[in-house]
Amino acid sequence: MTNDIRPLSATRSMHGLKPSCLSFGEVLAQSFAVIAPTTIPASNLGLIVALAGNGTWLSFVIGLVGLGLVSININQFASRSASPGSLYTYIVKGLGPTAGVICGWSLVLAYLFTGMSVLCGFANFSITMMGHIGLHPSSITLLAIGAGVAWYTAYKDIQLSAMVMLWLEVISIALIAVLGGIIWVHKGFAIDWAQLSLQGVAPGQIALGLVLVMFAFSGFESATSLGDEARNPLKTIPRAVMGSVILAGLFFIVMTYIEMLGFSGTGIDITQSEEPLGFLAKQAGVNWLGEAIAFGALFSFFACVLGSINPAARVFFTMARHGLFPSSLGEAHTANRTPHVAVTVCSLILFLVPAAMALCQIKLFECMGILGAIASYGFLTVYILISIAAPIYLRKIRQFQRRDAMIAGLSVGFMMIPVFGSIGIPGSTLFPVPAAPYNTLPYLFGLYLAVTCGWFLLQRTRSPKVVRSMKQGIEAIHAQFEPTPRPSFCEIPSND
Repeated sequence: MTNDIRPLSATRSMHGLKPSCLSFGEVLAQSFAVIAPTTIPASNLGLIVALAGNGTWLSFVIGLVGLGLVSININQFASRSASPGSLYTYIVKGLGPTAGVICGWSLVLAYLFTGMSVLCGFANFSITMMGHIGLHPSSITLLAIGAGVAWYTAYKDIQLSAMVMLWLEVISIALIAVLGGIIWVHKGFAIDWAQLSLQGVAPGQIALGLVLVMFAFSGFESATSLGDEARNPLKTIPRAVMGSVILAGLFFIVMTYIEMLGFSGTGIDITQSEEPLGFLAKQAGVNWLGEAIAFGALFSFFACVLGSINPAARVFFTMARHGLFPSSLGEAHTANRTPHVAVTVCSLILFLVPAAMALCQIKLFECMGILGAIASYGFLTVYILISIAAPIYLRKIRQFQRRDAMIAGLSVGFMMIPVFGSIGIPGSTLFPVPAAPYNTLPYLFGLYLAVTCGWFLLQRTRSPKVVRSMKQGIEAIHAQFEPTPRPSFCEIPSND
């Protein structure tokens, strides 16, 4: 007897979203947009080099391996079912409703605060660039423009969103890759033995660098929120999840090596450079390319804002349809086939928080760091939960193998490095307690989870049907992808 997968053209429209409209490239663009790989070599690499020194490239290699393992755990679910609920629905399936709610709230926070952080980056970068031509708009105005355009794009059409993100990232990465080649040619294809031999690097430095490296990859799983809209999701989404990690990781490793090689012998410290690629472009005699990359980085910030709104809205949308949020958040636009109410709420929150911080005279650059750090706690929570959930889920469906437990254990072990780095260990020189205000942020995140999960536990006590609704909704999602038996020849009724 053979099995068939149930036809999806009708069932996957059950949420009211636009079914089977996104190609692999467009789904991959969603994960790439939240990772925002352009921003690392263009502006943030010096922060990692300050911690890991000549071992920065190795920190990226280790990060690539660690998050590659996490992506394997994610794909245990993504290769079997897909929905707008992303990892929230997967963790409910593996660990139950309470863990699923922790994941859902963590994902919402992670995506929204990532969007807030890069929205501040968009405004800050815009102010710097517009200042060169004598224009000085207010930060509130630029925050509103960035959030408003991203809202309209996400509200109007998921295909429009995907195409915008795809082309913005492709152009930016291509420009940086061209400049990287020019820099290496300018250096005479030299081999940087200081980097390759890890000169002056202690193991603790590589571990500390890994903390920021993990944050650089955050959001690679966001393609899982396009379960209804991706074509052939059980193949497209797993490839996008794994592909975004591998492609971003290789890009980070190569550009780290080239940029550090480019700065060698210049007398300028890369850790003190806010625009390292602009400096290297001048050194190589292609200043125009550095300016083009600056524009590309600006658009990459915007793509990340848009890329953060899309998955946050879809997690809100799915949880609302399970009774965890007001039902209006679970509505889909009849013409656009987008979660328009959830998109609007997410965009408004994404604008209001950094706008309030700006009104309190907190600099945009500082806002970026604080909001990004908070987002990282959400991602780490989700990555740990999905790594624990994967082998339990596989055991439930009787497809567990010993290597699944090993992969899950290694994944959790990798994630604990940035956890310790974020929280700090009193008296430790390897993981010192962060300076204020970063030392308080993990506890604020813990308070956030306590309040949101406490609210859910109160909900389920008052109305047990909330859990039933959640389980039924998720079972209905997974049932779309369960194989259905095809009658064998002997089971076909005879006309004799």
